[in-house]
Amino acid sequence: MTETLSTVTPAAGSAPPRGRMRVAADFVRSPEGHAALLGLAGAVMITFGGFGAGSVRKRDPLLEAAHLSWLRFGHGYALSTILIWIGVLLMITAWVRLGRLTLGTGGVRSSVTLNELRAIVGIWIFPLLFAVPMFSRDAYSYLAQGALLRDGFDPYQVGPVANPGVLLDNVSPVWTTTTAPYGPIFLLLGRAITMLTGDNVVAGTIALRLVMLPGLALMMWAVPYLTKHLGGKPTVALWLAVLNPLVLIHLIGGVHNEMLMVGLLCAAIALVLERHHVAGIVVVAIGVAIKATAGVALPFLVWIWMIHERERRAAQRAAGDDSESAELPHPTLMFAKIAGLGLAVFAAVFVAASALAGVGIGWLTALSGSKKIINWLSLPTVMAHALTWVSPLQIGQVLDITRLLCMLALVAVLAWTWWRFKDSEREAVAGIMIAFVAIVILSPAALPWYYSWPLALAAGFALSLGTLQVLVGLCTWLMLVFQPDGSIGLYNFWHVALAVFAAVVAALSLRTVDPLRLRSTRTAVTTPTVVPAHT
Repeated sequence: MTETLSTVTPAAGSAPPRGRMRVAADFVRSPEGHAALLGLAGAVMITFGGFGAGSVRKRDPLLEAAHLSWLRFGHGYALSTILIWIGVLLMITAWVRLGRLTLGTGGVRSSVTLNELRAIVGIWIFPLLFAVPMFSRDAYSYLAQGALLRDGFDPYQVGPVANPGVLLDNVSPVWTTTTAPYGPIFLLLGRAITMLTGDNVVAGTIALRLVMLPGLALMMWAVPYLTKHLGGKPTVALWLAVLNPLVLIHLIGGVHNEMLMVGLLCAAIALVLERHHVAGIVVVAIGVAIKATAGVALPFLVWIWMIHERERRAAQRAAGDDSESAELPHPTLMFAKIAGLGLAVFAAVFVAASALAGVGIGWLTALSGSKKIINWLSLPTVMAHALTWVSPLQIGQVLDITRLLCMLALVAVLAWTWWRFKDSEREAVAGIMIAFVAIVILSPAALPWYYSWPLALAAGFALSLGTLQVLVGLCTWLMLVFQPDGSIGLYNFWHVALAVFAAVVAALSLRTVDPLRLRSTRTAVTTPTVVPAHT
């Protein structure tokens, strides 16, 4: 009895157990707590600045009622823009600080835990849940497409222009006549949201963000979990792929369905790696029913399933099992069986989702709508611009050609990657990552948040400090090259130059605290003065 009591009763003179408030206070005072608060301040500034300079509605009754419409014009707009950019830079600074603490670079010891990083994700996104759409107007298209299905239209046959109203008024003009390029489950989510919120744009935007949160939760679980199979460090993976401002500001602040797609994709890969093959195929099928890009992973998951089947049969034979189930069939027959079963599961989920939404597969033809996007993030566009510099041709005359060439190259890269990366689990996941990189670079159009696709998988591998610095610089640059209202800053030399400067500083800061040496390097040393005694 004495021993039992001693386990619950503090010994005399010992400190009492720390309560949750004490633990929270200790966290706030810690370096990681300071970084968390710095990022929170940045998120708050982005949210408030967004009311004036974000991807705002054409008419905002809430701002008018609060007598804050001046934020959208003149000096108010300039002030709002400055507030947003300061907020973005604060979040990037806080992220890099947390990176040093996570990696143990810059003369500090690694001290951040996985749960602390997950808590910081929640702290940073909370203000963004109430912001206007940031750096993109896609949220308005999502709502308008959901309203089409709600009102009896087929979003795969007509664009938002067929359903005039408040939701249409805020859709970017380039997308008003474009049919929906998203899967049936995402259309069902859009319909449910617009049925619940009606044509209330504010409520609809917040509801869209809430719908994205399960994707974020799946990423916070699956990305660190993937390191178990890929060799990375869980805290580094979560810091790089989830806490990244490029992900949080664009996917949550910008309200992009990549948040759901990437979360489902990572969860599907984790399930298949844990030998829950059918469940993994079901989850990736749901991801495709959100956005088609997730389907790239399916052929690679078949390889992983085959690897596991070979290992299972080899283990049975090693244990002396001579039954038919332990025999190793011809690789072609095994592939046909597993691929057929995987395809059947995938098709069943997708057909059920399409039937539930009451739509067909018209979204496949709508994928070509991305050709309307022309920017320097896409290699075909870069090639077309380069040709116009050395020839009298106009970009419209060569863009179709460069896009066709890059599309043929993409098909070749995808086929080679699938065939080349099939001998182990790690190779197969690396193949998915490479395939995503190829799609982002070689597709007719690319946008900054597309890089969240391969980044989520890359984070699971063991990456050198140099590689992490490159990724930090790239993510910082991508975060800064678009304007808060969704317009492209890539055609403004000074905008791009400042983004490059910030990216280089961020990359260097991952290794050292003060790469620009702005702080004084001299340390004052006080030498005691010896006063001789008087005689």
